[in-house]
Amino acid sequence: MPKIKVLCRNPDDYLRETKNDIHKVPRSSSAQHPFKEQREYVRTLNAVKLERTFAKPFLGALDGHRDGVNVLCKHPTSLALLLSGACDGEIICWNLPRQTSTAKVQAHEGFVHGMAAHKSGQYFFSCGNDKTIKQWSIDAQGIIGGEPVNTLLGKCIYTSLDHHWKDDIFVTSGSRVDVWDERRSEPLRSFSWGVESVHHVKFNPVETYLLGAAAHDRSILLYDMRGSAPLRKVILKLRTNAISWNPMEAFTFTSANEDGNLYTFDMRNLSMPLNMHIDHTAAVMDVDYSPTGREFVSGGFDKMIRIFPVDKGHSREVYHTKRMQRVGSVRWSRDSKYIISASDEMNIRMWKAVAWEKLGKLAPREKAAMNYSEALKKRYGAFPAIRRIQRHRHVPKHVFNALKQQHETQEASKRREERKRAHSRQGSVPYVSVKKKQMVGEVE
Repeated sequence: MPKIKVLCRNPDDYLRETKNDIHKVPRSSSAQHPFKEQREYVRTLNAVKLERTFAKPFLGALDGHRDGVNVLCKHPTSLALLLSGACDGEIICWNLPRQTSTAKVQAHEGFVHGMAAHKSGQYFFSCGNDKTIKQWSIDAQGIIGGEPVNTLLGKCIYTSLDHHWKDDIFVTSGSRVDVWDERRSEPLRSFSWGVESVHHVKFNPVETYLLGAAAHDRSILLYDMRGSAPLRKVILKLRTNAISWNPMEAFTFTSANEDGNLYTFDMRNLSMPLNMHIDHTAAVMDVDYSPTGREFVSGGFDKMIRIFPVDKGHSREVYHTKRMQRVGSVRWSRDSKYIISASDEMNIRMWKAVAWEKLGKLAPREKAAMNYSEALKKRYGAFPAIRRIQRHRHVPKHVFNALKQQHETQEASKRREERKRAHSRQGSVPYVSVKKKQMVGEVE
């Protein structure tokens, strides 16, 4: 005969003998405490409150420029050194831990538009309004040579510059995209695709022969140095100011747009962006990826610095100060712990990438407590009270009002489209996603 298992419950375990008795609480057969979840919830609530209490991201400001800072350049071999170029043609090398300048040089007449360092860190290149590209030597202490090692005279104003990640090759943008060899005075090859000028260009850090560029005709261009013609071109509604490649995914890049949004694209399919990041309220001027490839930082004309996860549409963090003006350039440090921003009021600011993170060496107990808190926040992060505390950020009044107006405009547009679709013949007003609406066309 087969054995049949049935549920057997003893009424004495869950029924009261009289109505005056207390309700019997079911006991778990496991070794966990019966109030374990309640205790963990309270601990999570305290952890997120302490997180916001100790969120002090600002570390310091570097003051030394006499004009607005236009471009930043990370040193390839030293975490302590940073190069900055200003609108008056001056280049300064900074020692970040000491927050002092190690060298100053008057490099160009007019704006410094681009800087890029060689992979060895022994020299770097700069370009500006004076139609020249200059090569400068720099030592391990950050001392820049008084005179340029080499000067290349061009035929146009160069608006951006980037160095190859492996070879002795660099690229410039202007009326066209030029690829240069360091040992030659003429470009190896030039790319153009019927645009007036290209204002930003960037090498892919993984597939190093690929180039991404942003042009004045609102297009994003992709080039392959192994070929003689551009690869692909995508046109957006407004102009793209800068692009940044994901260092962990060769085919993914993010563009900073004039409409206040950032768009993450997969270069294999440019018909629609993978994600749209929408928290800025004015033109986004620069974007840079974390070395981990999971997050990127952006800055723009709304005087805000925002940190976005790659797979999220909203920022996880926003940084601002009362004196900070329009942000022209942002960089994520190579150790993924700090963010450097440059703005129009001649200051360079340093921020923590994680606002509440403790700097310095952690004791084993501190590290264990921090890991435990992070695990609790992942488990209970969806609860309304915890999510509200985690997401809440104070922003200036002009940003708060602009976000509110932006939300109202989007809701009104959505209602108008739904009414039009409801009162039209079926299929005559197709549904188009918000990401698709930003695209004008794709050319191969």
